[in-house]
Amino acid sequence: MVRDLMHDPMFLGMKSRQATKDDAEVARDLLDTLSAHRETCVGMAANMIGKTVRIIAFFDGIKLTLMYNPEIISKSAPFETEESCLSLLGAPRKTTRFRTVKVKYQDSNFAWRTKTFTGFTAQIIQHETDHCNGILI
Repeated sequence: MVRDLMHDPMFLGMKSRQATKDDAEVARDLLDTLSAHRETCVGMAANMIGKTVRIIAFFDGIKLTLMYNPEIISKSAPFETEESCLSLLGAPRKTTRFRTVKVKYQDSNFAWRTKTFTGFTAQIIQHETDHCNGILI
């Protein structure tokens, strides 16, 4: 189900709890909502649809990817950039990101995975993982 977007910075600033298999409906809603906003959005975290649970979804340029409980375990090559967010109204904001990140996460079967991402996909993951941690750009 496509959900309304959350714009309350106090809510968005809260840390999200660990996801469990009981959060499958939240994950489906997150994927549906991201798909509905595909023209203007490349990634979302569950708190953007009003659920404080560690789930992110993003388009990696080829496919839609879902991660439960993502954690960035290493990062390299910092750079300055500007980002926008559907949950935050106004102009793009300056932030520091890393060109390469290694992420530990659970897939849709709740199997643990570790994968390295680079470029724009790494930037999207950092933005959405920040959401899970209550960090806003």
